[in-house]
Amino acid sequence: MNITPIGIWGGYPNKNEATSSFLLEQDGFRCLIDCGSGVLAAVQNYTKLSELDAVIITHYHADHVADIGVLQHAAMVGMQLKEWETPLPIYAHTRDAAGFENLSYKGVTEGKGLNVDEPIQLGPWEVSFCETVHPVYCLALKFSSNGKSAVFTADTAWKEELVEFAAGADFIAAESNLYEKYVGIIQGHMSGRQAGELAERAGVKQMVLTHLPQYGELAEILNAAKTAFGGPVEFAEIGKTYSI
Repeated sequence: MNITPIGIWGGYPNKNEATSSFLLEQDGFRCLIDCGSGVLAAVQNYTKLSELDAVIITHYHADHVADIGVLQHAAMVGMQLKEWETPLPIYAHTRDAAGFENLSYKGVTEGKGLNVDEPIQLGPWEVSFCETVHPVYCLALKFSSNGKSAVFTADTAWKEELVEFAAGADFIAAESNLYEKYVGIIQGHMSGRQAGELAERAGVKQMVLTHLPQYGELAEILNAAKTAFGGPVEFAEIGKTYSI
């Protein structure tokens, strides 16, 4: 499984970059995780859009779905040129009826509903889910194949169930949007220390930090994560391929 960060920012992208998003590839199957602001332009550095096999959305906040509309226009052009043979499936939960409805567009993209209690087979992976703690309904994701697994926390405050959900994972992309002084003040997000504690208690082999804030000294977040997690940890590096 190859994992490539496409964007690393929370809320809105930094200049010339994108909000938190990842491209997964295994056995020639490509899945884009989240499609927020700047993602559609950025992902084309690593794959042709017509080579995407699926998109999966964790929740409907704009920094995770803002580029769905332009992805649909790209798919429409691709279908007209006969470069995309089938509708592109976009997987997401159905708790936001209007948001889910917008995932299907003119036969070029098709929304596929997710249920937190029902893992799906997506290409080479079994994908399972855990509801997170966020102002809107949101799902953490775990991709498993051939005895390996990668976890994406999506947007969440600390949740004890995530420890079991991530147990033994080979890789975790953990949101770390908060400096320690904001824990308990800003809701729905974790700090670097909390991300590190999650990885440590879950026995994760490797962690990257994502959904970063655009203010403050980011080194504080990374250092806090390192105090809690004894394994390898770094900020997710845009364009770097993490292989598990």
